[in-house]
Amino acid sequence: MDLETLLDRINLGEDQDIEFKSADGGFPKSSWETVSAFANTDGGYIVLGVKETRTGFEVSGVRNPNVLIQEFWNNHNNSQKLNFPICGNSDLQTLKIEAHNLVVIKVPRATRTQRPIFINNNPMIGTYKRNHQGDYRCTDAEVRQMLRDANDAPQDIQILEGFDFSDIDAETLKSFRQRFSSREPDHPWLALDDLDLLRQLGGWSRDRSTGKEGLTIAGLLMFGRERSILDALPHYQLDYQEQLSGDPETRWTYRLTLDGKWEPNLFNFYYRVYTRLVNDLDVPFQLDKDAVRRGETHVHEALREALVNTLIHADHQSTRPLIITKYKNGFSFSNPGRLRISLQQLYEGGVSDPRNPNLQKMFQMLGLGEKAGSGFGKMIRAWIEQQWFPLVSENLELEMTLVDLPMVSMIPENVEKELREIVGDDYCELTELERIILILAHQSGAISNADIQCYSREHPRDIGECLKQFVNNGWLERSGRGRGTQYALPSKGQPDLLSLIPSSVHNESSSVHNESSSVHNNENLFLLEIAAPVREKQRVSPELMRNTILKLCSERYLTVKRLAELLNRSSETIRSHFINPMWSDRLLELKYPNEPTHPQQAYRTLLSQEINKISDTQPSS
Repeated sequence: MDLETLLDRINLGEDQDIEFKSADGGFPKSSWETVSAFANTDGGYIVLGVKETRTGFEVSGVRNPNVLIQEFWNNHNNSQKLNFPICGNSDLQTLKIEAHNLVVIKVPRATRTQRPIFINNNPMIGTYKRNHQGDYRCTDAEVRQMLRDANDAPQDIQILEGFDFSDIDAETLKSFRQRFSSREPDHPWLALDDLDLLRQLGGWSRDRSTGKEGLTIAGLLMFGRERSILDALPHYQLDYQEQLSGDPETRWTYRLTLDGKWEPNLFNFYYRVYTRLVNDLDVPFQLDKDAVRRGETHVHEALREALVNTLIHADHQSTRPLIITKYKNGFSFSNPGRLRISLQQLYEGGVSDPRNPNLQKMFQMLGLGEKAGSGFGKMIRAWIEQQWFPLVSENLELEMTLVDLPMVSMIPENVEKELREIVGDDYCELTELERIILILAHQSGAISNADIQCYSREHPRDIGECLKQFVNNGWLERSGRGRGTQYALPSKGQPDLLSLIPSSVHNESSSVHNESSSVHNNENLFLLEIAAPVREKQRVSPELMRNTILKLCSERYLTVKRLAELLNRSSETIRSHFINPMWSDRLLELKYPNEPTHPQQAYRTLLSQEINKISDTQPSS
């Protein structure tokens, strides 16, 4: 963390990812609860040498930072205090603000095999999570869920004590065999009886150490009867909802859940839900090479992958429900259990770490699901083709993964018009990669090769060649060197904003009254006047900051960099703590008008800078 960012964070106060401690009496014992909470949630910073006052936080400093650092390492590497040493040497630093020394401890997010991170040698009472500004002890159910995920053994391979073949729904297994036969009519497994077929699929297994055999969790989930599933998994809950009414009093227009009217195993749930998901799907049809209309589009394929992934990656032993919702302008898939790979690995593809590999195998026999970790890549491709953007987040409080597929354009008409002016007649011929680059450049101000990799499956070398060609065409301008190279849309001759920001109140007063014929100068002076209540103070309320950003962007598009200059804050502070949550909340408001309690997560994958007219304009679907 650099000094500028730290000062901004002190002014803003504690949050989900930062905790301040005065450390007057030595290393604070409560910091270990925060280490556990940050590691088990999404990481964060502990800053020693900042105290809380009645008006906020102020820098107090620490007397001997080396002593605090040594005490931290002594306990950090003591298994009786912390079960796993989560931090590395580069995660501690000392910073100096005027005459005050501060110690900054970066706590990384723990991997699934490391969690739970707990203190005092007791996971059930020493495991914490971070909610907003506080550290809270995890429940027994949350700890058990972490322990299940930490185990490399598949969750669905467990043999169920007291269950047998009578717990399988014969009609479901028959339907599976018929669909399997239609796809693979010559497959040797089709010649097996039902029990041997179930054994080959992983639905029936034998413990080689004890010789005991029986029905597995995978077999019960895929083919089981309702009562049998609930006997084994009391919290099992599948919920599909269609919220298509404009009436806020109508919670849903259709719902499929456990009601005793059907056998709610995963096989039946998939085929009942997928049909309804794609029903009346309003996307442009496509033609094959023989000019014949295809039966489905990439959007159909993406929804199929989303549904299958939700079912096979869910922690079905959790107390949380699996919920899939269809809205008028999008879809939402929510399953219990956090991601088992990082978001970066998810977007890059090629990495698969399913909780339930036997369920995955069963669906693959039907031609459903991708084992190579390319399923989410198909979702990205389909949604970007329609100028939509898939959103992935984790509800860290509920230990759930959320995949939102909004059918809402993220490219307002004025943005598309501007890009067409830059590219000219070639705009309609742009490839998927080229379109992604231009959209990101417009919405982020400046981008790097690494930024683009999050949204494209192309090799970094190919992205680099495309960026180079854009520079040669005059569509982008390049700055920096090596890994620090940035690309931005061509400047339009606007004056440097830094030159317009006065160095003193006296200069600002003089400049306001200075007549200028430049339209840009007049506009920037107008923006400076709006930004003044924030720019002139080191500490302001989050509400004032958000309202000021909305006023600045209400009638014009501003990049994050320009907003930061106007408000005298760092770009990272503006992006992470104001624009991301504002845009996320606005999108949720448009998508979920009847769901005020939907988790307000700041979606990492959202192109968060596109907030022009965010306060009163709904993007067209």
